Amino acid sequence: MPDFPIPQQRQLDLPAIQALAAPDMAAMDALIRRRLASDVVLINQVAEYIIGAGGKRLRPMLLLLTAGALGHHGADAHQLAAVVEFIHTSTLLHDDVVDESDLRRGRKTANAVWGNAASVLVGDFLYSRSFQLMVELERMDVQRILADTTNTIAEGEVLQLLHVRNPDTDEAAYLRVIERKTAVLFAAATRLGALLAGADAATCEAMHRYGMALGYAFQIADDVLDYASDTETLGKNLGDDLAEGKATLPLIHAMQRSDAATRALLRGAIEQGDAGALPQVVAAIQACGSLGYSRDCAQRYARDAAAALEGLDDNDFVAALRGLAQYSVNRDH
Repeated sequence: MPDFPIPQQRQLDLPAIQALAAPDMAAMDALIRRRLASDVVLINQVAEYIIGAGGKRLRPMLLLLTAGALGHHGADAHQLAAVVEFIHTSTLLHDDVVDESDLRRGRKTANAVWGNAASVLVGDFLYSRSFQLMVELERMDVQRILADTTNTIAEGEVLQLLHVRNPDTDEAAYLRVIERKTAVLFAAATRLGALLAGADAATCEAMHRYGMALGYAFQIADDVLDYASDTETLGKNLGDDLAEGKATLPLIHAMQRSDAATRALLRGAIEQGDAGALPQVVAAIQACGSLGYSRDCAQRYARDAAAALEGLDDNDFVAALRGLAQYSVNRDH
């Protein structure tokens, strides 16, 4: 993707962001290791496998960076960041079963190794463990946000299922799925970081807006990569969205702008989940300028995210949050 500038405002690049967050992330990781423990061996194996896969851990990092931006560091932030990571990890386990995925982050998915039943049940374990952790903080406002968020994520999963192999999915329906499946957890993470820091209602709302916009930008950019990257870089099979019958923004845009014959080809590819049609689908997407359209859409959300930070006092953590707005649309995986 082309550079996404945020002029006249200081921002950090990803290595600097990760270095800034490293002490808090290490404390969170230590807590995760302690609280993953179960006397059921299979739970330990599957949970360790997926948690140990690494990844950017962007959602818990957002909570920690937001708290830091507003002057708060501490064990409660580490614990709540672990809650966010457990919730996200449980959704990955469930997603891979629903999508019948066999590759994530460049290695086999848990369901490909242990089967669907184990993945679903360990996902349930992580969900329930996340609620144990949040209850320990004894904050009803925190519990309410996370309860509402997890319920909305579940709605998003069902909503996405309704659109699988549906070539009539439009941009508005696509964005509704992103809101529920992705953006709400980003927004919960940033709002909770502000809440822990004792921020006023206006600041909490601004951080919620930042997280929502960042979530949209991140997911749209992710959907672009499924048609513009390669398997080795992406860490999953290129064309997975097509194989799963998902009409994401590049494909939706191309459908709207193709001639009748191409539109029929695209409809058939979505209805059949035909990964074999990927070369023709990519050609249609490129011919219609659909990747550029989708990138522009992601960048508008990234600019909205950066704009939500304008009322904050400048510090390294705010610069990190600005940097993540840029990273969300400029990354290659």
